[in-house]
Amino acid sequence: MIPARRPAWPPLPLLRDETVIEAPVDLAGTTRRYVAEALRFMEANRDGRFFLYFAHHLPGSERVPEVDPQFRGRSGNGRYGDCVLEIDWSVGEIMAGLERLGLDDRTLVLCLSDNGTPPNKGGSNAPWGGWAYSTSEGGMRMPCLVRWPGRIPAGRTCGELCTIMDLLPTLARLAGGRADPERVIDGRDIWPLWSGVPGARSPHGVFYYYMADQLQAVRWGYWKLHLPLEKIRGQVVNRPLRLIDLDHDPAEAQDLAAEHPEVVRKLLDFAQEARAELGDLGRPGSGQRPPGQVDRPTPRLLER
Repeated sequence: MIPARRPAWPPLPLLRDETVIEAPVDLAGTTRRYVAEALRFMEANRDGRFFLYFAHHLPGSERVPEVDPQFRGRSGNGRYGDCVLEIDWSVGEIMAGLERLGLDDRTLVLCLSDNGTPPNKGGSNAPWGGWAYSTSEGGMRMPCLVRWPGRIPAGRTCGELCTIMDLLPTLARLAGGRADPERVIDGRDIWPLWSGVPGARSPHGVFYYYMADQLQAVRWGYWKLHLPLEKIRGQVVNRPLRLIDLDHDPAEAQDLAAEHPEVVRKLLDFAQEARAELGDLGRPGSGQRPPGQVDRPTPRLLER
């Protein structure tokens, strides 16, 4: 029996630090307020160092996302397209703010997403196959734009495999520090890829596609193996084992497992190594680490 869908998400409040300032929040005006707050923050810290994390709530997972009236109906692609217009506007406002404050040439700017678009919303993950909330390429593979005038070559692209986990050690290096060598982390320093070092390659020889506690696929170079078990709403079901050549089949439509049994065996060996270290389907792995805990957390907030 498949469990019932979870109940609808409750309306969320808007907070400043730990104080509720609006509940429920008017989502149609939230992006504009985010932009104003970001510009205020940058101006207040223009003479020092700062880190600004701007997480858009659009288009989000709402069936009908709320869009600022300025952008409503302007895209020709429904509410989803209107959300993209609003996001574009907000990024433009922040970039203009950096230039106005004289920070443009000494600020590293990253734009990226957490997952692809879900189906039936108006978006597209092409040329990658599949949708958000899956381990398909369309669900997992995101564009990442990195800009730093004079430090990162303009107009170039990089097709090497990286992950959001790589941001921690990379940004720590650029800030003059480094990740604690006594602490095991999964990210790697990818500054050589960003800065265009000739011959720089991905630091990840093998990449594992986990969905919660389940290993669903393994990638090695341009080969990707979809494993035969999948957990759907708490139940484990059988799926066909499929081998994909991502260089020639980004939509993941053609199974090459029968033609390349040696590659399948290699990737299955990698999968066994991952299961032993990271676990799979509720079975613990030897390398699993407990989440970080702080006994008495103290907010570290900038003074206004």
